[in-house]
Amino acid sequence: MTATTDGSPGAMKPRAAAASECADHHHTDNTRAPDVIDSPGLAATPGVTDAPDVLAAARRATDRAVEHLLAQQDDQGWWKGDLETNVTMDAEDLLLRQFLGIQEEKTVLAAALHIRGEQRDDGTWATFHGGPGELSTTIEAYVALRLAGDLPDDPHMERAAAWIRARGGIGASRVFTRIWLALFGWWKWDDLPEMPPEMIFLPSWLPLNIYAFGCWARQTIVPLSIVSAKRPVRPAPFALDELHTNPRLRVPRKRLAPPTSWEGVFQRLDKALHVYRKVAPARLRGAAMKSAARWIVERQENDGCWGGIQPPAVYSLIALHLLGYDLDHPVMRAGLESLDRFTVWREDGARMIEACQSPVWDTCLATIALADAGVGPDDPALVKAADWMMSEQIVRSGDWAVRRPGLEPGGWAFEFHNDNYPDIDDTAEVVLALRRVAHPDRARIRATVDRAVRWSLGMRSRNGAWAAFDADNTSPFPNRLPFCDFGEVIDPPSADVTAHVVEMLAVEGMADDPRTRRGVEWLLAEQEPSGAWFGRWGVNYVYGTGAVVPALTAAGLPTDHPAVRRAVTWLETVQNDDGGWGEDLRSYRERGWAGRGASTASQTAWALLALLAAGEQDARSVERGVSWLAATQREDGSWDEPYFTGTGFPWDFSINYHLYRQVFPLTALGRYVHGEPTYPGLDVREGT
Repeated sequence: MTATTDGSPGAMKPRAAAASECADHHHTDNTRAPDVIDSPGLAATPGVTDAPDVLAAARRATDRAVEHLLAQQDDQGWWKGDLETNVTMDAEDLLLRQFLGIQEEKTVLAAALHIRGEQRDDGTWATFHGGPGELSTTIEAYVALRLAGDLPDDPHMERAAAWIRARGGIGASRVFTRIWLALFGWWKWDDLPEMPPEMIFLPSWLPLNIYAFGCWARQTIVPLSIVSAKRPVRPAPFALDELHTNPRLRVPRKRLAPPTSWEGVFQRLDKALHVYRKVAPARLRGAAMKSAARWIVERQENDGCWGGIQPPAVYSLIALHLLGYDLDHPVMRAGLESLDRFTVWREDGARMIEACQSPVWDTCLATIALADAGVGPDDPALVKAADWMMSEQIVRSGDWAVRRPGLEPGGWAFEFHNDNYPDIDDTAEVVLALRRVAHPDRARIRATVDRAVRWSLGMRSRNGAWAAFDADNTSPFPNRLPFCDFGEVIDPPSADVTAHVVEMLAVEGMADDPRTRRGVEWLLAEQEPSGAWFGRWGVNYVYGTGAVVPALTAAGLPTDHPAVRRAVTWLETVQNDDGGWGEDLRSYRERGWAGRGASTASQTAWALLALLAAGEQDARSVERGVSWLAATQREDGSWDEPYFTGTGFPWDFSINYHLYRQVFPLTALGRYVHGEPTYPGLDVREGT
């Protein structure tokens, strides 16, 4: 692929200014029946008149959205929207503070206000907007409210307890919930799976070593192995008899699976580890806990957090405290202070805990959106964003180097502070954002990007694709361990991350590089029979398809390629009657939900990005989608989106990125109005 004189890859087609012809002659109305799911609170179904009117509406919506997004930029150059998950973050924060004896009335009352506000009419708490009640989440929320002073006979608590008992009580909850309860004597440590700290000594080539787990899992498992070894019990301020169906407080005995099955093997392994606990040499166990503590402390970030995410910070603080670190120790003090930075205070006095913060991700996506929407590439806002992103590039090794020793660092993390765990997805999108900016220091851009490209190429897995944080993190064993019953604990390559890397490489003039072609081949092989792609880090098939199609066409696949046409057909088939697109998180468990859900701004944008990249600029499906975005935009230029369209663990942990509803619609509208993106930050001589 070569670059044109304006820095954009060749064969990019701008949209005609008038857009006067509608392509109904080759697209039928394949929207689905109206009884799939309602979209409450949205504007009436937008009517499509003729293309000039749609284009004019898109331009007005784009201008408003640009103004709104620019106003949200921080003075330092970054953007960050709230990252909303579920109330387990708030409940576990209160449990941590109770365990450490640092509860403050203001914090407790504010957290309780938020948790109560998330309870549904049936007494439960869900893990995503509109989702079903979830047992472990409901148990943790209930316990947190008890800590805040709510009584078991309060009507909202009675409803929750009755629902919990009807679904098996505490004994049916996940392992991590029962670990929290064991800390206060509400559950027996003997009835939990063993996590021996000696696993810290396993070499990286052995199964079940800590680097066989995804980075988010290993950061949690290492401190929990100390907690499991210590088995602390702090006196509980009340009993939880109302949440038990089994008076012995035990998990109902499960028949052992055959020893020839993997389930049977790991059940027997857990039994053996329970026996080992009783005979473990004290010196070996002590050395293992010291090594684990050293591993934890070495990975504390400059701001005091661990990995830029809340759960490892919580467990690390408990583990270190059990090993004698007092609350005034610099490591503990910095860790506790970091948790306060995950706090979002609402206008009503409620306090929500973010599981993570996403400034790098939000900033690169905002930069792309504004550039594609027509903001000048040398606009001060974009230059300032580029400066901030370049300052965040990670130039020291992290855990990823265990599998890629000798590879020069050069990636970006998701968060403000997370030098140990840069991710390939952020790195690809930051490069794409930097190339959209006409920065005055082109040499600095070039050096930054070159380093990032080398690191990204070095992080490719053996199958030719890319995962989020590690290379070849694909062992089948960690997910089979009894204590791994909550979400993904490995990090295999995914279509969405691979697509972003392929798109980045294509923009860098490497479309014909064998490594890029191998990525393209992997993506083509991963296409579902329906024509969609699975979305690992966004919900779900709409997200995956919205990432892959632009990557394939950027890498040179013609828009009439069978894979592209199948994707277009699928997107048109699942378009909602109101013109938008949506997908419920239940699609991770039930294929019948694929592409089904209330229309959302972010998912509508993802579908439009795929269709526009596929050459469907004048298709009626595109005009209807653009009309939906224009009609549902708020007066201030933003969109409302209560639905969760981000993914931490498919189904098990869902995310509502509050900036998604701004950046992705603006990107889609910008490309509809202005055509495919250009790359003024790319030197002509580089695009070879």
